[in-house]
Amino acid sequence: MMQGTKPAATILVVDDTPENLSLMSDLLRDIYRVKVATGGEKALRIARAAEPPDLILLDVMMPGMDGYEVCRHLKADRTTAAIPVIFLTARTDPEDERKGLDLGAVDYITKPISPPLVLARVRNHLALKSHADFLKDKASWLEREVRDRTQDISRIKELSIVAMATLAETRDNETGNHIRRTQNYVKALAEALVPFPSYSEDLTPANIDLLFKSAPLHDIGKVGIPDAILLKPGRLTAEEFSIMKTHATLGANAIREAETMLDSAEPSFLRYAREIAEYHHEKWDGSGYPLGLAGDDIPLSGRLMALADVYDALISERCYKPAWTHEQAVDMIREGRDTHFDPRMVDVFLGMSETFRDIATRLRDDAAQGMIDA
Repeated sequence: MMQGTKPAATILVVDDTPENLSLMSDLLRDIYRVKVATGGEKALRIARAAEPPDLILLDVMMPGMDGYEVCRHLKADRTTAAIPVIFLTARTDPEDERKGLDLGAVDYITKPISPPLVLARVRNHLALKSHADFLKDKASWLEREVRDRTQDISRIKELSIVAMATLAETRDNETGNHIRRTQNYVKALAEALVPFPSYSEDLTPANIDLLFKSAPLHDIGKVGIPDAILLKPGRLTAEEFSIMKTHATLGANAIREAETMLDSAEPSFLRYAREIAEYHHEKWDGSGYPLGLAGDDIPLSGRLMALADVYDALISERCYKPAWTHEQAVDMIREGRDTHFDPRMVDVFLGMSETFRDIATRLRDDAAQGMIDA
């Protein structure tokens, strides 16, 4: 064989008669590499080896395990199922041929053989296998390409959200890692709510992932708030606070506009971001803004972010207040049960509040970690 040429195909001949093995070896060996087996057990061992044959010529009538049983074992094994099997037998009954083909053989040749016929059928079935292998490899390659492209698109979406959220946060430099902490709070709380029937249908793994990725946009509307109000070093007046509250609507409208322009088969990609931006200041008792929604009328995404956002605001230092301790923040959220927050959500939070503390510690404002961090 010349260097660079394709290796010859390997044919496994299975027959218990030495004369038949010799005959087939003589016929094939000038074209193919030939392996022989005198029984079914040996044939299966060869077929399952690290370098399996490309095609098997299989006798039917053999002592112990006959050819039909060998074929049955080959087709039942994932590692050998794709190897073409041609029965080579003295049985001429059409029912025998039907049985062999039903077991998965690609062809059925009766003895005494016609050498040109055997060579032609071996060549044809090897060509068919080669094409099938090519298509399988091509399909696998295309599948990998689609998966890689999909991951790239998903990553671009995530980074776009991060870029927009970072733009908003640059105008409010006191918040530090606020958006990173809140998205992790939202994910942790959502996962803790999954066992509860009233939440489990909405909080699928895919939806929790979207909530995590969308959460950074909760304050995107702040880009529309004047600096004199957004950066004021002290408490806001009633009039200023009315303007500040518009950031929820500004953010939701901006994302809603993006949704109308996004040609995507994933309508929920920005839906959660829009809901979070618009509804995370709503309160369970209806006293929140911008719409004064109450109870379960507040989308779940908004209720999740409401608790996460308040907790982080309480434990963070601001120009108008010192940072509260974790315990103080937990007490405040407990007091807000039935008024500010979903009471069921508060109950779950109280049982896993240490997870919030761990996130806050890991992502404290002097931590140097990437924003997208599960």
